[in-house]
Amino acid sequence: MARAHGVERVGRGGTWGAAGVFTAVAFLAAGVLGAVQPATGVPTEVVQLTQFGPAAGVGAIALYRWRRTRELLRGGGRRGGGGRAVALLGSAALIVALTVGAYGTLRGGVGFTPPGSLHHPIALIAAAQLAGACGEEIGWRCFLQPLLRTRFGTLASSVTVGVVWGAWHVPVFARAPAYAAGFLVATVAMSVVLGVALDRTGGPYRLLLAGGFHTLVNLGLLLFLDEESGAVTPMLCFGLSCLVVALAWVRGRRRASVVAPAPASETAPAPTTLHGT
Repeated sequence: MARAHGVERVGRGGTWGAAGVFTAVAFLAAGVLGAVQPATGVPTEVVQLTQFGPAAGVGAIALYRWRRTRELLRGGGRRGGGGRAVALLGSAALIVALTVGAYGTLRGGVGFTPPGSLHHPIALIAAAQLAGACGEEIGWRCFLQPLLRTRFGTLASSVTVGVVWGAWHVPVFARAPAYAAGFLVATVAMSVVLGVALDRTGGPYRLLLAGGFHTLVNLGLLLFLDEESGAVTPMLCFGLSCLVVALAWVRGRRRASVVAPAPASETAPAPTTLHGT
């Protein structure tokens, strides 16, 4: 066996098997948690229990591949620096600002929900949203992304995770096709932002940054938009705003690679390794 990005490489079948089991459990657990939430009395405004479905998927893999799961979650161990953290969290704020600006321009204004008018304290909502976001991100960005990254490049693995992440939000696809399309663009684009920003970043630092980004986006949408109502326009504005920010990250990554090419050991696996066993 070889190692890539600090994670033990196994056969192609092992990679796709782990990805398949994780995804199946994440979908199933989310469905079960969503069904039992009304009985728990936990308000969806505070946190949606479905968000912990991906964490359950990681737990399922850990039951029979603990060592590999631990290595994937630990990642490369690079912290990435404060500048990277500021840029990533600032990107979340930028996505919200672009969405609100675009929607306000099209509609002649945008509503704002004062935190004090919510049914629960904003501090409680923010803390619960962070916990829920980390429940998702430990699966998407701390397990599935590094798992696929051992086989593919940053962009390919990020796009794949974004598609799975979007499809995991099953109820979205009961909405209008344009709404579902805007949402899927948003999940893929945000996955690219997170994939590029956190590539080879490991440990709790990766989870905290991914969860923080996710939380800021969710809180911004909660306070400024009604995209969850099924309205198409705000969702399309959201998707396009995410795409603009993702393209900026990809462009910055390409510029950085021209100025300082990554060492051979840090580049994506060569095509011949895709069929390794």
